[in-house]
Amino acid sequence: MAGHEIPEPADRKQVADALSDPLAAEQARRPCDPAFRHGVVVGFDGSTSSERALAYAIGMSRRTGSGLIIVHVANRLPTTVWAGCEPPVFVDVPDHRTEVLGLELACADYLAEVPWVLVERGGDICHELEEVGREYSADAIVVGSTHGLVGKIFGSVAGRLARRAQRPVVVIP
Repeated sequence: MAGHEIPEPADRKQVADALSDPLAAEQARRPCDPAFRHGVVVGFDGSTSSERALAYAIGMSRRTGSGLIIVHVANRLPTTVWAGCEPPVFVDVPDHRTEVLGLELACADYLAEVPWVLVERGGDICHELEEVGREYSADAIVVGSTHGLVGKIFGSVAGRLARRAQRPVVVIP
């Protein structure tokens, strides 16, 4: 319908513009379930150390009678796309590991004892865990310790998180 304009209803609510009100846009983008307020946040990627952290967080959540917020920070893998004579373009390829982890967690009997939710984020692990902790007003963040050469060179997630977090951080060996 070229040249025809549909008028907006007068009673239509205006959507928050991210540039005019960043706080309103942030709240609209990331709603959190009030049932999980003051819960326990745990970083989980399926590794052995994160499984230990999850087990501890389940016990902590059960003892305090709070919800469990399981956070998987997905890897955004930069890939290069070469299109003929044009310069290469970097594209973020989503990590579908969260879907697999979600299915595994949904089938896990040990999670039947506590209410839980799986939250996927992308970006820096420390920042995202702290951000989820802030959004849910979490009482604690539980993470597994980093083993290996990469953690020694770049610093462990647990160490960086413990230095910057605004809430207690529990590191499970």
